[in-house]
Amino acid sequence: MGDLFLVRHGETEWSRSGRHTGSTDVPLTAKGREEARGLVPLIRSHRVGAAFVSPMQRARETAELIGLTDVRIDVDLREWDYGGYEGITTVEIQRTRPGWFLFTDGVAPGPPDHPGESPEQVGERADRALAKVDAALANTEGVVVLVAHGHFLRVLTARWLGLPPSKGALFQLATGTLCRLSTEHGRPVIAAWNVRPPS
Repeated sequence: MGDLFLVRHGETEWSRSGRHTGSTDVPLTAKGREEARGLVPLIRSHRVGAAFVSPMQRARETAELIGLTDVRIDVDLREWDYGGYEGITTVEIQRTRPGWFLFTDGVAPGPPDHPGESPEQVGERADRALAKVDAALANTEGVVVLVAHGHFLRVLTARWLGLPPSKGALFQLATGTLCRLSTEHGRPVIAAWNVRPPS
């Protein structure tokens, strides 16, 4: 079986300023597009058996810029629903909720169309995504690539390793980077993390 490649989309104005970006469809910055293009050699050096992408434009554009074709859009790969914290930074949240931490405390309720998610709910989506990855790895040769979002991919990594969703906190993930999840002796491992092309 092949490995799982995770790609966090390139920089956006909101990711640069630390604003929680779940449902807001913010485009890539010029730097974000440059970050994505820089990953092309890292992707091209492997055979891609299947690719899945979040429906958000920042992820779809990143997938296009890194040269992925025949990409399947998967709503399970969307970013954490931040509910009432959409567009707000951690520093701003902690002014009214000292010590608040996304991975353990979740978010404040939001409007009906974006009510917010708990860490466990994000973990359930990650588990569904990983089931699709397992099926793809069993039925194709090469790597499977997911192009998605920082907090979601951190939770997905925790679930790949058999850890609870809250342990996604352990895996800092920069924009425009590639990570490789693999197995060793039949056990899940992180083979590479936050990889950027050599400068």
